[in-house]
Amino acid sequence: MFTELLQEIDMNKKTMIVTVVEGKNQGYRCVRTEKTWIYENHAIEKEVCRKIHEAVESVEKTCSREYEGGRLFCEVLGETPQLVVCGGGHVGVAIVKLAKFLDFSVTVIEDRPLYANQAREARADQVICDTFDQGLRQIQGGPDTYFVIVTRGHRYDKDCLEAILKKPYAYMGMMGSRSRVRLLKGVMNEEGIPEEKLDDLHAPIGLSIKSETPAEIAVSILGEIIQIKNSNRGGGGFSDEIIEGMKRPQNKILATIVMRKGSAPRQIGTKMLIMEDGSTVGTIGGGCAEADMMQSALRMLRSGDIKTQMTHVNMTNQDAEDEGMVCGGIQDIFLEVFENR
Repeated sequence: MFTELLQEIDMNKKTMIVTVVEGKNQGYRCVRTEKTWIYENHAIEKEVCRKIHEAVESVEKTCSREYEGGRLFCEVLGETPQLVVCGGGHVGVAIVKLAKFLDFSVTVIEDRPLYANQAREARADQVICDTFDQGLRQIQGGPDTYFVIVTRGHRYDKDCLEAILKKPYAYMGMMGSRSRVRLLKGVMNEEGIPEEKLDDLHAPIGLSIKSETPAEIAVSILGEIIQIKNSNRGGGGFSDEIIEGMKRPQNKILATIVMRKGSAPRQIGTKMLIMEDGSTVGTIGGGCAEADMMQSALRMLRSGDIKTQMTHVNMTNQDAEDEGMVCGGIQDIFLEVFENR
């Protein structure tokens, strides 16, 4: 039922999946969309629903939340992060390759056919071979859209900035020296663009890691984008890989990190599937902690009696150090059985 529910959810709109992970109603789940609530189990008591609704009313990002009767895991979903790269030169291509590895949907705008083809070869999801202002007119923008300006000249940067400032965005950054950036901002300010709007521009772009090569510059840019993305929205979400795995015709367990403290390797919301044949989809960080969790999951599947379970992983004590768990930190991992029907 939940797999069907996932298919009905519009991932391009803000949606929250609320799961009771501890307490009397452990395993109960409901979904809050922009317009209504959807219930996986209609037999749940109205009073329990009311308490859940009150507990999550102010939630804006993925988190655990106490409520009367137990603990909730509130997972805020949005669209797949969209990266729009203005410029298909050496740096642009390096950004595309790294962004695809990081599961961004990547669009490249480039007015030179040769460089547009290089972006296609780098596996960009969409390549628009047109002028930058015309190309950006085809981009809607939104709270999960990240704009990167790495064109070959000052006048193209200006065209891109003017177009991007008219759209909603999560991030906009531009490559260039401090003097070049200052000059461009000054020109645009004189043309009537408010200074506070230009203050959103990350320029010079990227984290300060003394990058030199195109690949190093790409790392610094994507590092800055990841920092902002994960600060604004928590959670790993339901990737296409996880959703496809849930459709496989065998019993399985969905493992979700619902609490994290310290330097645990993956963020809350990260998911992994453990199939009854021992195969897996995704990872919650690897190592001994993941191996122990998998054993617990397989025991649940074989027993047939336990449908939900919380497992606690402590990677801070001496035993963890002896086992080589170098990350440290604490995780709560919620396990739930999905039976093939």
